[in-house]
Amino acid sequence: MTIQTQVEQLIKDYHWMRKEVNRLERILYGYSTPMKSWGVAQYGEDAAMPKGSPGKSQMELEKMDIREERLLKRLWKLQGRVFALEAAADYLNDEIEKIVYDCMLDGMSYRAIGYHLDISREKVRQIKIDFLNQLCQNCHLLQLLKLEKIAV
Repeated sequence: MTIQTQVEQLIKDYHWMRKEVNRLERILYGYSTPMKSWGVAQYGEDAAMPKGSPGKSQMELEKMDIREERLLKRLWKLQGRVFALEAAADYLNDEIEKIVYDCMLDGMSYRAIGYHLDISREKVRQIKIDFLNQLCQNCHLLQLLKLEKIAV
């Protein structure tokens, strides 16, 4: 399986991975954290005030049962993949490529994307091939996936 087909499969799987991340967060933490709050700096009084960790403490991790540990490991893995896929859009140059990429992440078909942008399905397919080549040539997405443990 080539790198491009793996990346294409990740793009196709994004929608269910995002839903699974939300579900696992609700099970483990009781709430779902928005992706936009990952790595956001705080200023003023908010930055000075102590805050609890959004994750599990070391004592809680030790007391977790086997199922919760398995769910937590799956959550961390999927969060890294989802974060990498969302961050990869920043490496695309053309605005049309970004739109096609976002539409593909939303699970839209070539026909629906073509109708949305008023272009042919073949043109959509060619744009997809172009941005996959761009992401795979420069290894941007692969670098993000390798850093998934740091990003989470």
